[in-house]
Amino acid sequence: MTTDQRTSGAPPSLTLPLRTAWLVLVVVFLADLMDLVDSSIANLAGPSIRADLGGGQVTVQWVLSAYTAAFALGLVTSGRLGDLLGRRRLFLLGMTGFTLTSLACGLAPDAVFLIVARTLQGLFGSVMIPQGLALMKVVFPPQHLRRALMPIGPLMGVATVAGPVLAGWLLHLDLFGSQWRAIFLINVPVGVLAAALAWRVLPRRGGEDPSARLDLTGVGLLTAASALLIVPLIQGRELGWPAWTYVMMGAAVVVFALFVVSERRSGHPVITPSLFRKRSFVVGLAVVAGFYASLSAFVLVINLLLQTGLGWDPLRTGLALIPWALGTAVAVLLSGAVLAEKLGRASLHLGLGIAVVGLLGLWWSTAHWGADVTVAKLAPALLLTGFGSGLVFVPLVDFILGDATTEEVGTGAGLLNAVQQFAGALGVAALGTVFFAKAGHSSFAAAELVFGITAGLNVLTLLLVGLLPRHAQQTHG
Repeated sequence: MTTDQRTSGAPPSLTLPLRTAWLVLVVVFLADLMDLVDSSIANLAGPSIRADLGGGQVTVQWVLSAYTAAFALGLVTSGRLGDLLGRRRLFLLGMTGFTLTSLACGLAPDAVFLIVARTLQGLFGSVMIPQGLALMKVVFPPQHLRRALMPIGPLMGVATVAGPVLAGWLLHLDLFGSQWRAIFLINVPVGVLAAALAWRVLPRRGGEDPSARLDLTGVGLLTAASALLIVPLIQGRELGWPAWTYVMMGAAVVVFALFVVSERRSGHPVITPSLFRKRSFVVGLAVVAGFYASLSAFVLVINLLLQTGLGWDPLRTGLALIPWALGTAVAVLLSGAVLAEKLGRASLHLGLGIAVVGLLGLWWSTAHWGADVTVAKLAPALLLTGFGSGLVFVPLVDFILGDATTEEVGTGAGLLNAVQQFAGALGVAALGTVFFAKAGHSSFAAAELVFGITAGLNVLTLLLVGLLPRHAQQTHG
C-alpha cells in the first residue's frame, strides 16, 4: 500500500480532529483503490485495445506490465522523497499526475502512446501511494492506527477482482462510443474528487524526516536489475529469444546482488534493514510474490481464453467472472471476520489449497469441454478459485505487518505493495509468454498449460507458508 523509509521523531498531530483523520483515510483509500483497480482493469480490455490500436500480442503484455512495473520501481524511492520534499505535496502531485495520465490513456491515438502513458501513470501512482500510510501515522493516534489499517487486506482482494468485472460493464456500455477508453477515463472524475478532498484535509506537515537521504546508488541498482529482468521476459518470445535477452536476465541477477551489497554498506539504505530480521516479513513477501504472480497470470489468461479463444464479448466475459469475484468477496469477509484470527497460517494453507483445486478444475473444464464450455460449466471452478484466493488476502497482510514497529510499518507496507505489483508484472510477462507461444496452435491448450503452471506455483507457495509462525503477531510497537 505505501512506502516510508523512516518516521520522524515528531509526534502525531494533536490538533487534527479524529473526524478529519478518518477523512484522510478516505483520501488514502481512494488513491489505493484507483491504483489497485488500474493494475487489473486492463486485463479484460486487452483484446479490445489490440483490435482498435493494432500491434502484436506483445502489445497486450506491455499495456498490462508497463503500469505495474513502473509502479513497483517508483515505490522504491517515493517514500524517501516524501521525507525530502513533503508528503502532502507529493501526494497531490501524484494524484494530479495520475488523473492526467489516465486522461492521456483514454485519449491514446496508438499503442505506443498508450504504453508510454501507462508507464507514466504507474510512476505517478508510485509517487502518490507511498505517502498515504506515513500521513495516516501522523493523523491517527497509535490506539486507532491498527483499526485504520485493518481494511487493507479486504481492499486489496476486492479491488483485484473488481477490475475485470468493472471493465466488462464499461466496455458493454460503450459510453459515447468510448469503447475500451472508458476504463481509463473513469479515473478522471474520481481523481478530481480525491484531489479536491486531499487539498482540504491532508495535514501541512506529514511526519517528514529532515535527516533523510536518498541512496541514489541503491535506487539505481534496484531499478536497473528490475528493468533488466522484465524487458526480455516481455519482448523475448516475440523476437525469438535472441542472445541479448538471456544476457539481460543474467545481468539482472548480478545487478541485484550488487544492490544487496550496496544496501549493507549504505548509511541510508533504501529498505529498512531490521525488517529482514523478521521471519514472518521475509517469508510473507515470498508468499506474496508467488501468489500474485499466479493470480495476475490467471486473470490475464482467463480473459484471453474467453475473448480470443471462445469469441465472447467483454460483457459476457465480465459476467462469466462473477462467480470468481463473488467467491473472493465472500472469502475476504469471512477471513477478515473470523478465519484469519482463529486459524492463523492454517487459513493460508486452506485458501491456497482451495485455489489449487479451482485451478485444476479450470484445467479439466477447458480440456474436457473445449469450445463447448459455457458460463455455467466454468462457474464451479471459478467460484473455488476465487474463494481460495480470497482467504489469502487478509492473513497475508497480518503476517507481513503484524510484528512491524511503527517505524517499520511504512516501509513494510510499501514493500508489500511493490512486491505485489512487480510479481504481478513478472507473472503476466512470463506466463503470458507461455500462453502466446502455445496459443498459435490452440488457445485452449495454451490456457490448460497456464492453469496447470499456476496451480503448481500455488502448491509451491503453500509449502512456503509452512515457514511462517502459526499466528501473526499484532503489535506495532
